[in-house]
Amino acid sequence: MSSAYLLVSHGSRDPRPQVALSQLAKLISQRQSAGRINLSVTTLFKTLVEPDWSQTINGLINIKHCPSKFSAAELAALPVAEPLVGTACLELSAVPLHEQIRQFGNTLASEYKRIQVVPLFLLPGVHVMEDIPAEVAIAQQALGQELQLDLRPHLGTHPGLSHLLATQMATSVDNWILLAHGSRRAGSKETVAAIATQLSAVAAYWAVSPKLESQVKALVKGGCQQIGILPYFLFAGGITDAIAQSVEQLRKEFPSVDFHLAEPVGVSAELADLIWDLIEK
Repeated sequence: MSSAYLLVSHGSRDPRPQVALSQLAKLISQRQSAGRINLSVTTLFKTLVEPDWSQTINGLINIKHCPSKFSAAELAALPVAEPLVGTACLELSAVPLHEQIRQFGNTLASEYKRIQVVPLFLLPGVHVMEDIPAEVAIAQQALGQELQLDLRPHLGTHPGLSHLLATQMATSVDNWILLAHGSRRAGSKETVAAIATQLSAVAAYWAVSPKLESQVKALVKGGCQQIGILPYFLFAGGITDAIAQSVEQLRKEFPSVDFHLAEPVGVSAELADLIWDLIEK
């Protein structure tokens, strides 16, 4: 069944997250089309050694007379389409998410029978557990049964996130705080606490307790002279700017402490691979 993919983010008045989301969608599409080309080449070689290799090769190319040898350039030029990857926002969009999904579905060619909806959220809060499933259900009703919507697990469920975060932690800093947005939904802190434990860090939250300031004060009281702060946010935006301002205030309050502020997760090939892995599960 041919699938298109829709990456769903929270949405922001700041333009940077949407720019990053579009870059990520393009990167996922490009990387997976490259993977399909490699698969196509493998399939082609397997077909060439079979007796009836002049038949259509898995729908990738149509030929009546196939040469016995292909150059590397010819193999790389096999017509393999990039996966169709779109983007949508849960909030702060001109139209609600279910309408964005419906509009995306209406743009698809008849060959697509499914849209895989991928929530790019790090925490299992109300948005992930309630809002997005409700919007997908409304969109499914509007689209009918000819186009199936498949809601994938949210990004924060991928175990590889901790490894990706670890690469952003400077080795010269001994004490780290993993700073997440936080949610008042019961059990939402467990995910952050588990990742913080894996990273040998302490957890703090922007919206709920324990806050960044209280965790910093506890570390300083314990004698820490170096503190790293790792924002557990997908892209740079208004909140990460506010975090940077808070860190500047902490530097003034604790001038003897060396603070290191890391970047949020950001767009990378590694992140694209994690997202594709969620899609394929």
